[in-house]
Amino acid sequence: MAETTSRILALLNLLQTHRQWTGAELAERLAVTGRTLRRDIDRLRELGYRVEATRGAAGGYRLEAGAELPPLLLTDDEAVTMAVGLRVAATQGIADGEQTTLSALAKFEQVLPTALRQRVNALSVAVQSLTPRGERISAELLGQLALACRDHERIRFSYVAADGVTSERAVEPHSLVAAGRTWFFVCWDLRREDWRTFRVDRISSFFGTRVHCEPRQLPVADAAEFVAVALASLHRGRLNAEVVMRMPIEQMRTHFGPWATGAEAVDAEHTRWPIGGDSVEGMFGSLAWIPPGVEYELHGDEVFLEFVRETGKRLRDASER
Repeated sequence: MAETTSRILALLNLLQTHRQWTGAELAERLAVTGRTLRRDIDRLRELGYRVEATRGAAGGYRLEAGAELPPLLLTDDEAVTMAVGLRVAATQGIADGEQTTLSALAKFEQVLPTALRQRVNALSVAVQSLTPRGERISAELLGQLALACRDHERIRFSYVAADGVTSERAVEPHSLVAAGRTWFFVCWDLRREDWRTFRVDRISSFFGTRVHCEPRQLPVADAAEFVAVALASLHRGRLNAEVVMRMPIEQMRTHFGPWATGAEAVDAEHTRWPIGGDSVEGMFGSLAWIPPGVEYELHGDEVFLEFVRETGKRLRDASER
């Protein structure tokens, strides 16, 4: 009996940590036959868990949301992470987030062992977060996006840009990032064939396709860095310029990585790259990214162009001394 119970708990843990499993995958991980697996699935259903089974090559088992909330199986580390996450979520701009998350946290902490509750309290004191600005975000939408990221499921949604124009997007999800006191969604845009960031408070009409996609590699270390670069490109400051370089757009994107944001092809051999900033010194540093031997033209504010001429002369004189 103990062995059966342990096996069913292990099965539940697998179903909770992945969107869908094939029967063969589950049977192999649990070291049981297909018949035993089906019996264990039936036991979970009797306990109130809605386990959906689909046939065919793309079929398998998945844990569906049910009318009643059954017990959730968590490790100690998962329990601590969830409790801290609930405290942080109360300040992260989710609609009715403060009241809902604090209520859930109170219920959750009641069942935590004393040692785990102490870890949660210690972490909560040490971790601070900024209150996001912008429109309140639906907790349901945030959860749907998080599941799509976890399960690598292609999705579609409507998006309202800063200028008020609405567009339909089909994407492969990657990550959610809370940055600049706003939630951002990082994904691969299928139509534009490039990485994009979207403000979650401007997303609506979410639709999951249930089409699995292979995870893509971001051009930077992580999604947080990618969002930081994207934000920097949106807030270039009052000074602006552009570089037209003799470098094909794909080669340019490969070399510049996320800093190529905003670049566009002039023709097959040339790329236009916008740069900007609050200081001419900061903008001048962008030019150091251009590879040696690449010819380019510089257009922009006269204040910046004069600074480039003067600085270039000073650098040349200094190197010749």
